[in-house]
Parts: sequence; structure tokens; C-alpha cells
Amino acid sequence: MRQRREPPYILRAAGLFVRENAMPLVAATGAIVTSAFVPPDAAWAGYFDKKTLACLFSTLAVICALRNVRFFAFLSQRIVRGVGNLRAAVLALIWITFLGSMLIANDMALLTFLPLGHGVLVAARQEKYVPFTFVMQNIAANLGGMLTPFGNPQNLYLYEKFRIPAGEFVGIMLIPFLASVTLMTLCCLWVPRTPVGDASPDAPAPPRGRTALYLALFAVAILTVFRLVPYLVCVAAVLVVLLVADRKALLRVDYRLLLTFVCFFIFAGNLSRIPAARRVLSALMEKNTLLFSVLSCQVISNVPSAILLSQFTDDYRHLLMGVNIGGAGTLIASLASLITFRAYTARYRGRTAAYLGLFSALNFGFLAVLTVLCLFL
Repeated sequence: MRQRREPPYILRAAGLFVRENAMPLVAATGAIVTSAFVPPDAAWAGYFDKKTLACLFSTLAVICALRNVRFFAFLSQRIVRGVGNLRAAVLALIWITFLGSMLIANDMALLTFLPLGHGVLVAARQEKYVPFTFVMQNIAANLGGMLTPFGNPQNLYLYEKFRIPAGEFVGIMLIPFLASVTLMTLCCLWVPRTPVGDASPDAPAPPRGRTALYLALFAVAILTVFRLVPYLVCVAAVLVVLLVADRKALLRVDYRLLLTFVCFFIFAGNLSRIPAARRVLSALMEKNTLLFSVLSCQVISNVPSAILLSQFTDDYRHLLMGVNIGGAGTLIASLASLITFRAYTARYRGRTAAYLGLFSALNFGFLAVLTVLCLFL
């Protein structure tokens, strides 16, 4: 039998690069293509929401610093430790991810809490519940961040773009948020109450001084999001402190996400100046902002959908709901879902089809219920 040839190293490397940087590459392609119709000019300067980029950078940098001192691993261990049964352990893992996404964004929540979930279930000898727990943690990360302006990147952008008052923002998302909490809890009722004892892995305590310093920086970043601290002051504080205390945190910032935002700002700005595109997209948004934003997320993900569609509607209420609940659904509806997919397939290479089946069933179930609910709000 003839052995299958491995593709050349350069092709494997190129394929890996494309997979790892799919969204920045898509965003850059969109920016380049639309630039053929709208060449760079003075109006380009108005495309970029500088405060959104500054707040996003500051928050990501401080979260990286807190992860470097193992703050989140330690905190989550303390929450999970001592659970008496399997259902309580799974619920605790999902709730940690859900609440974590409200504070540290969905992708960071998954990077932090997925390894904890796997470790807990392996230690409890309950690996058969890993797919369900991973999918539910993924849903929790995508939907948990909907309540706060800094919980999801698209929230931060829309919050600034439309200057939404903080109280109104929470009011818009409160009912979908509570519905998500209820649905997640109900989905876990099938998990048995099998005794598991103390199955959480050990995590060393973080250094108190540096942790307190980083938490203070995080508070400054949050105050900046709520327009209580000038964003230039926040960026300066984060840079000065981390250059002294933890330069690695600055290196580990997700600059691909920042680059994606920059490219999509160009893409959306250019598209809004192409008459044919403006007519089509404006007409679609006028028919049903919520449904079209949900559908857009399934194809181009929630962050680019928020940036693009915000150019063609003033109905920020339904747009905000759409790009948040639209994070459920397909694997690319939220880039955070790809983090969970990679984390699972890296551990269980031969079970991809089963995982995708469970992922699709649960995600589209959540999406259907939440979409119908939001249509009546």
C-alpha cells in the first residue's frame, strides 16, 4: 500500500498560519479589496474608534498580567474546590466561565477556565462529560459577556459608537442575560449527582502585592470604559506599570484582535461610502435589524458584524442584542468558539464529528430560543 505523502513543510506552515490567523486575514482582505473602490483619503481618519482600541488594549494587557500571576486559576480553584457531586462541579465550571466572561472577555475566559474544566473532570474520572462541559463553557463565555460593555469586544465598540448610557446598556441586555442563565442551568439538570469529592487541581496562591497592583489597573480600565477616566491616562498607566512590573504581559496581548479591529474599521468605513453597498445593507437593516445581525454573525462572526452593520442603522438596541446572541450558532459565529474547538480536538483527535454535533445542537438551540425572545423585546 502506497504511503501518503506529507505536504511540504512550507505548505504545512502556511496552512497553520492561515488557520491561526483566519479572522485578521479576512479583515485585511476586506480592507484591501474595498480600498480599490475607496482609495485612502482624509476621511479614513474618521474610521477608527480610538477609545475602543485603547480600552481594548488596556483591558487585554491587564488580564494577561493577572493570568501571569495565576490569579484566575487560583480564584477558580477556590470556587470549584469542595463541590460534592458531578452536577455541582459542572455547574460551577460553567458559572465561573459565564461570570468570568463579564470581566475578562469571552476568549480570555475560555483560555483560563477550559483547562480547569478538563482537569476537574479527569481527576473525577468523568471524562465522558468533557464534550458537554466544553460546549456549555463555550456558550457561557459567548453569552455571559453580553451584560457589560467590556464583556465582549463588540459591546465595547457599540457602547462607544452610539454613546449608550451604562444603565440603558444593562437594561437592554438584562432579559437575554437572565434567559441565558436559566437555559444553561436547565441544560445541566441531566448531569447526575455522582459524588466526586474534592477533584479540583492544586493552584499556587498568586503574589499579593502584584495581584493588588494589577487589580487596581483593571479597575482603572473599567472606569475608562465607563468614561470616568480619560483613555490616554489609562493607556499611559498600563504601559508604565507593566513595563516595570511585567513586560511579558505586554508581549502576550492579543494584537491580532486589535489588528482585526483596525482592518474591519477600514472595511466598514469604505463599504459605507460605496453607494450600492449602502443601499442594500441599509434596506436589510431597516427590515429587521435583529434578525439580519444574528444571521450576519453566523457568516462573518459577531465582532465584524457589529462594526460593519453599525454603519447602516441607528437601531443600536436590536443590533446590540443581535450581535450578542448571534455569538451562539455556527463555529465561526464567535471567534471564541474556535478556541474551545481547538482545545477539545487537541485532547481528543478522533472525536471531532461527535463534538461538532453536540456543539451545533446546543448552540442552535440557545440561538433559536434567544432570538424568538428578543424579537418580542
